[in-house]
Order: sequence, then C-alpha cells, then structure tokens
Amino acid sequence: MPSIGVPVKMLHEAEGHVVTCELKSGEAYRGTLIEAEDNWNVQIGTASCTHRDGRITQLEHVFIRGSKIRWLVIPDMLKNAPLFKKTAPKAKAAKGAAAAKK
Repeated sequence: MPSIGVPVKMLHEAEGHVVTCELKSGEAYRGTLIEAEDNWNVQIGTASCTHRDGRITQLEHVFIRGSKIRWLVIPDMLKNAPLFKKTAPKAKAAKGAAAAKK
C-alpha cells in the first residue's frame, strides 16, 4: 500500500478552513473545505463560484472531482502544521572499524 504524500496530507489539514479551488475549466470556487479525499475530491460549503466570464454565484454546498482541479490555495497558517515539525534524529549505529573498537 503506497504511503500518502505531503500534498495530500496538507489537503486534509486544510479541512475546516477557507480554501480557493480553480478548475481546469477556469471556474474558481472559494469556501470552507468540508471534506477532502486522497484523490483530491473535495466538498466545499458556503462557496462562491466565479465563472470564466466574471459572474459570481453563491452555492450552499459543492462537490468537485479531484481530476478537474487545476490548483487549490490553502491558508498560509498551515505552514506551521504539526506535519512539518522536525523529529529528533535517530542515533546512528556505528559501522566499520569504529564499531569494532567498542
């Protein structure tokens, strides 16, 4: 089973925050990220949709297929997420001649 990459982990960290999502079609959605899946399918609540021609539509709830997403903007505060905290380095085992002397 493959491990989950950092971008997918960040997407999950953004749940509950306001995000902006632009689709490959040129439409942009901005609202609260309710749920995100590993394949980037997202549910956004209280969303505003900016169409390619500039019209703005208010939506209570929208589901966007991950393969249709061009990019997604998440809050800047997530750069301090626990995901990026450095862990203490593990002690390395001595190798070669140094190990033989002990």
